[in-house]
Amino acid sequence: LDRTFKNLNLMSDSSKKINIAIFGFGRIGRNIFRLAYKDPRFNIVAISEFGHAEALHYLLVRDSVHGKLKDPIELEGNNLVFGDQVVRILPGEKPGEIPWSTMNVDFVIDATGAFLDRNELEKHINSGAKRVIVSRTPTDRIDRMVIHGINEDSIEQSDQIISATSSTTQVLGLMLKILDNHFGLKRAMMTTVHAYTADQPLTDAIGLDLRRSRAAVENIIPNTTSAPNIIEKLMPEFKGKLDGIAFNVPVPNGSCVDLTTELQKIPNVEELNDVFREESENKFKNLIGYTEDPIVSSDVIGREETMVFDAKATMLTADELLKTLCWYDNGWGFSKRILDTIGLYETGEDN
Repeated sequence: LDRTFKNLNLMSDSSKKINIAIFGFGRIGRNIFRLAYKDPRFNIVAISEFGHAEALHYLLVRDSVHGKLKDPIELEGNNLVFGDQVVRILPGEKPGEIPWSTMNVDFVIDATGAFLDRNELEKHINSGAKRVIVSRTPTDRIDRMVIHGINEDSIEQSDQIISATSSTTQVLGLMLKILDNHFGLKRAMMTTVHAYTADQPLTDAIGLDLRRSRAAVENIIPNTTSAPNIIEKLMPEFKGKLDGIAFNVPVPNGSCVDLTTELQKIPNVEELNDVFREESENKFKNLIGYTEDPIVSSDVIGREETMVFDAKATMLTADELLKTLCWYDNGWGFSKRILDTIGLYETGEDN
């Protein structure tokens, strides 16, 4: 009875908050929960995942990368309970299986990474969600792709299906924008050195991609990346000027973008670093971090910025080729941008 009254009070108290549901409770979904459950902007109403509730609760409160949650979150039946808030755990493998309208869901965050077709994603809308934000880039037309610091001003209230692109794409976009604004970009070649991902095998296993069939924790594995193509769509001034490759490496978290560029105006190393420092302190504060410390990948775990510029890694060769390096938590910072994108639609400003 007490729980029933608490639920009724919660519905009243949370009416001014943004009701979100997390569809897919893998790494990104759990990072989003950890960031959102104490954020006053949000009310998490439901999690949809085909795994059993005990396992979902266990992986939420004990994370091998981010550690154990300090706040108590209890499992009561198929509900996650903290304070007066109750989050329902619902079975569901495909969009359209959950009646979001019964929970007054403002945003479904599709964090499965599995549904990239508009017709599939629209089923969330047909089930009652007002909007869907996708943790990957869909394969066909959607309403908006949003990268903070690049095009967040372009959003429209009519947008229903929105993509946050990818963590690597967001980093690349910010690096290119700053370099182009200050020095003019002729062309660029990107290498992302990326932590291994959940779809890679721990031991050698048969797969369609021969290189990605090799053990993730034993190899540096070359991989393709769509980041340059996505940036060319969002920023047509760079069309035909970009390319890139990815390497998955044996670390569970923490990645970097290594960018080699030809610029119209060639800065020296100190001038270039000063530009990124100033941008990180002003226009791109909270999106770009800046460090002169000799950091490594694990040092950016838990950083909420889109990227951290590494001043010690800046290099210039023959006054023609510039190399810059930026680190990022490829799960945590990306999840924070997803929540900030939701905030844009509801408040009209980036929080």
